Amino acid sequence: MHWADLLVLLPAAPYRLATFPFAALFHHLCASGHLSPTTRYVFLLAGGCLLAGTATGSYAVLLLIPAAGSVLVLLSISPARAHMWVFALQMSWQTICHLALSSQELDPQDDRPAIALSAIMLLTQKATSLSLDIHEGLMQLQPGQGLLQRALPLCSYLLFFPALLGGPLCSFSRFRSQVESSGSLPFPLRATGQRCLCALALQGLAMGLAMGQGCVGLGCLPHTWAQALLRRLAFYRHWVLDEALLEAAGFGPEAGQGDLSLHDLWTLETTHRLAVFTRTWNKSTSRWLRRLIFQRCPAQPLLATFAFSAWWHGLRPGQVFGFLCWAVMVEADYRIHPFLSAQATSWGVKLLYRATTWVFTQLIVAYILVAVETESFSMLCLLWASCHSILPLAYSLALLLLLAKKPKHS
Repeated sequence: MHWADLLVLLPAAPYRLATFPFAALFHHLCASGHLSPTTRYVFLLAGGCLLAGTATGSYAVLLLIPAAGSVLVLLSISPARAHMWVFALQMSWQTICHLALSSQELDPQDDRPAIALSAIMLLTQKATSLSLDIHEGLMQLQPGQGLLQRALPLCSYLLFFPALLGGPLCSFSRFRSQVESSGSLPFPLRATGQRCLCALALQGLAMGLAMGQGCVGLGCLPHTWAQALLRRLAFYRHWVLDEALLEAAGFGPEAGQGDLSLHDLWTLETTHRLAVFTRTWNKSTSRWLRRLIFQRCPAQPLLATFAFSAWWHGLRPGQVFGFLCWAVMVEADYRIHPFLSAQATSWGVKLLYRATTWVFTQLIVAYILVAVETESFSMLCLLWASCHSILPLAYSLALLLLLAKKPKHS
């Protein structure tokens, strides 16, 4: 459920690539036995602070303040209340940063604010995931240790450099077990190489796509779909590189816990169900949102999850409209497909049903992406009045007609 802005992804790419040698160095020092667990924590934390300063300049303070604040809360507040305080701190600070930076006249050539906001969003993921682990009793902070011994792993986890600017969410317990492992971290060369080759293949595919320059009326639908496919390929490429960076440092995700596998890529581009696409898209963030909001919301959890996602992304008009539209489309998907699949009894009708709904899913995904990346209310009104809104309106009408039927979530 995470449509991060491409303006956030692209500027951070050079810093991700420049981090690979340091990740490989860290792994080599661990493998040679030259680093104790404490030294590993310090290395990862120092690397994160250095990367934050290099990539964001003076905006790094916007990242360091909430990181320090969350650690202080976790060390001083009781486990029963820690999550509430960390959640409030992170989301309040992140919202202030989004609103403050969006209201200023920033240099369009300056990428640092966008990179800083992206890092703050990822920090919110890690901090709230950690506070939930403590709140639910899945881990303890070992109160018998000294303050520095307790704070160092937390700070290192929130700011460790391989996951500072991207990467799937790694739980604190897995992070700590890998850092404190008596042996070396897993050998990363093969997995890292495979992911880098996959990123190159995705880059080549994106470069090979021929894009039209102009369109009129309904002829804009294929153009919009092609533009959305290019955007998705950019996301896929960056996710693969993020996981490759974690692999290079020895922190690769567990099987099935990353953001993108070849199976996930196939599912995203071939599914005829928007709900399946939604569950598969950016899987670690989807799992985080499900745990943080969906499973804890007593009423309308689907709508609440997408509304929170809009808040987490920054609350621009396009984000609010796009994520709420996404929620309505997913709810419609839950109701429309059981109805249609029951009508498709013959092989030919089933083929037509799957092909048609695949096209509909692709076009709705493209519409949502365009909406989320729309920054002004006037441009959003133009999108709403265009032919691109025909299919979302049709899905909304179908949802209203099927509201009397019991939803079948699958």
